[in-house]
Amino acid sequence: MGKKENDKSNDKRKKIILELMEQEFYVPMKEKELAVMLQVSKEDRDELNRIMNELLAEGKVSLTKKGKFIRAKRSEDNLVGTFISHPKGFGFVEIEGREEDLYIPEGFINGAFHKDTVRVALLSGKGGKRQEAQVVEIVARGMKQIVGIFDKSNKNFGFVVADNTKISKDIFVPTERSKGAVTGHKVVCEITDYGKENRKPEGKIVEILGHVNDPGVDIMSIVRGYELPVEFSEKVLHQAENVAKDVSEADMAGRTDLRNVQMVTIDGEDAKDLDDAVSLTKEGEYYKLGVHIADVTNYVQENSALDWEAKTRGTSVYLVDRVIPMLPHTLSNGICSLNAGVERLALSCLMTLDSKGEVVGHDIVESVIRVDRRMSYTSVKKILEDKDENEIREYEELVPMFEMMKELAALLREKRRKRGSIDFDFPETKIILDKGGHPIDIKPYDRNVATKIIEDFMLIANETVAQHFYWMELPFVYRTHDNPDSEKVEKLATFIRNFGYTLKSKQDEVHPKELQKLLAKIEDTPEEALISRLTLRSMKQAKYTVDCSGHFGLACQYYCHFTSPIRRYPDLQIHRIIKEQLRGRMNEKRIGHYQEILPEVAKHSSEMERRADEAERETDKLKKVEYMEERIGNIYEGVISSITAWGVYVELENTIEGMVHVSMLPGDYFYYDEQSYEMVGQATDKRYKLGERIKVRVNATDKIARTIDFVIPEEWELEEEQEG
Repeated sequence: MGKKENDKSNDKRKKIILELMEQEFYVPMKEKELAVMLQVSKEDRDELNRIMNELLAEGKVSLTKKGKFIRAKRSEDNLVGTFISHPKGFGFVEIEGREEDLYIPEGFINGAFHKDTVRVALLSGKGGKRQEAQVVEIVARGMKQIVGIFDKSNKNFGFVVADNTKISKDIFVPTERSKGAVTGHKVVCEITDYGKENRKPEGKIVEILGHVNDPGVDIMSIVRGYELPVEFSEKVLHQAENVAKDVSEADMAGRTDLRNVQMVTIDGEDAKDLDDAVSLTKEGEYYKLGVHIADVTNYVQENSALDWEAKTRGTSVYLVDRVIPMLPHTLSNGICSLNAGVERLALSCLMTLDSKGEVVGHDIVESVIRVDRRMSYTSVKKILEDKDENEIREYEELVPMFEMMKELAALLREKRRKRGSIDFDFPETKIILDKGGHPIDIKPYDRNVATKIIEDFMLIANETVAQHFYWMELPFVYRTHDNPDSEKVEKLATFIRNFGYTLKSKQDEVHPKELQKLLAKIEDTPEEALISRLTLRSMKQAKYTVDCSGHFGLACQYYCHFTSPIRRYPDLQIHRIIKEQLRGRMNEKRIGHYQEILPEVAKHSSEMERRADEAERETDKLKKVEYMEERIGNIYEGVISSITAWGVYVELENTIEGMVHVSMLPGDYFYYDEQSYEMVGQATDKRYKLGERIKVRVNATDKIARTIDFVIPEEWELEEEQEG
């Protein structure tokens, strides 16, 4: 298993290990013994460790009490999943393919730690709505490190209090393993012993991120907490430098030359990785739309160090103060960025569309392009909506194309609307930070005519490519979105009846068109944001799959991600497949290769996307709390966004959400009415309803829990505010 085998897939390595364990002569072995038997060199031991952990996580091997590896028993009761702990002592186990998590009561956790892969046995005769289970075996430890605040409570030892509130136990750290950390330091702590029921876990400090109040430490704590890879290895950076050469005549040979086609990139002002360009002309009644995507695979060869790194990362991560790229900047901001005025290699999806926005013909080609201008969303909006004379003069030769783009995008949007595509028009949050990383403004980041044009063009290119390869019956990675659970749809239908709306469904299934009609009806009503959000929550998560099972939200049968290979690994992967097919190399051997590797690529990419989304949400929440920390006492108007038994959640115009605790509601004792989804006063019958506009005062914030507490201001406070 040395360097010569680096180009073999993980699956082949796993197969060798599993076959060994099935031999009669095999006796349970520790990892070091396996390494000797498999002749693994010392420098490849980390790779073996990673593979063994993956086999444990997949439930294919298990550990004896003495830490030796054996082949896992095959049984229908072999339920393996991820343990999610709760601060109050109980937990849940998520099992892939099982709709509902299993509930693990406090006495049945059996030493499991948050994120461990565990084997469970169902408990019979236990009450409650949710199926209960007990942990019978810890298959693999999920968290090797935690991020938290160090508390030097004694000269001989200290404790790390985890940032993750799900980890209720502090980690004991002897002074000699504390790396000199002092109270208040944010640290990365490696867990050396997971503890027992009556004994705390132990660990050692491996990195001091800085003091809890130092600039940037808060975000870096989230980065480390989600184990997001930040730095690239020397090998990866060196490879990126080597391949990032200017486009040569040899590179362009055999490609469709589109350098004379008028085209632009349209992105945000601060975007540096420009991976898509668009062109549009008209011939009679027909539009000729070109979506041109950077040919990243030309520089990232399969099984190279760059490819392994991109596959591991899965996606670029966009945090509030930084981008953690999937590929080094040498590529993403350099040769793979479609900068204006220079020759670039691309994959182009060239579509012919009729006056109804239907694609009546298409071609997918390897191309060489030269972008005319680098446009921003703001500039295009000024031209098309504001009719700004200076902007129109500056881009005079492009204005007719922009007008045509607006026209075609409207046709595409109308076509999607007719088939039932659901458009959630939520304002994204734009958080403005100063140089020290402190939030100075938070506002909704609205879509405009230019962002919609690009969105519409990327959607149609993704659909066209997916449909093309579906009918070729080749291995591929699709972007799929399953139909929502009938139970969640029923709950949504019950809820919206309170507002006088109805939802039609057949055999417990709802068509996306029904949800689209609902969103159209609630437009510009006080309850719009609320019902939109609840509708979104009733849906499943989109994911990457090798089966083309359709995209519910877009109401289409064929969909993939083709348009962002710089920042998403599935796009990069399908570019490879497209190019092999175009070059006539998709023989049986290559088809077999892709059939073998794609299921894992799709699964891992979906997991990395979820991790990135969670990290992004956490950094946004953190900065929103920090922003409100300096505004305690301020009064704002907001909308009641949700109501629970413990309080009323209120969302402000700038998208910040906080809670008025039930005990802080004035003038009465309140309870939550599950039938009407209202908070009701017992004596006064005063009601707080979803979608209702109310004034709140910022009362407190908690940066660790990332929560904001509101209270309802007194009359005199409101009067003072008006006078002020």
